[in-house]
Amino acid sequence: MTVQDVVWAIWLIGSALIAVAFLWIAAQAGKPAGDQAQRASVRKAHIMQAWAFGFLVLVTVAGSWATLHRFPIPAQQGPLDSQQVVDVVGRTWSWTLAPGTVKAGSEVEFRVTSADVNHGFGIYSPTGHIVAQTQAMPEYTNKLLYRFTEPGTYTIQCIEYCGLGHAPMNATLEVVAPEKG
Repeated sequence: MTVQDVVWAIWLIGSALIAVAFLWIAAQAGKPAGDQAQRASVRKAHIMQAWAFGFLVLVTVAGSWATLHRFPIPAQQGPLDSQQVVDVVGRTWSWTLAPGTVKAGSEVEFRVTSADVNHGFGIYSPTGHIVAQTQAMPEYTNKLLYRFTEPGTYTIQCIEYCGLGHAPMNATLEVVAPEKG
């Protein structure tokens, strides 16, 4: 079961609980209540609100942790622990990668920035599947760590609309087998 399936199940269960609570409250709305019964009802409503709020906070924290604890965002300040570094600059409808070749099997640090507007830096495998992405922003360098496991020609594609020349904004990155030695 994927994380997306778990989140979907949690959302469905939460929606069902909210619907049941709404129907119960609607059913109780037409019943007359005395003064003491009204005070007891208000107290009960406050207790239910507190529990509902606590439950929602718990679900939010647990859901955030479950979906984000493995989020691959490295520390953005200072050097990263990688053996290879690729400097990437996006500019009006082209990418510059230096160097354009990396070795498979070890971490590659991509230092991604833009010379003009925001671009989306997406790395696609030789089979056409996206394997990593980050933003290329002017006056800021995003760091992306990725370990290529298979040699091949990877495509770099802009994945954020950046103007009329956006569609052909791509480059290639050669991933070669590590030297045996």
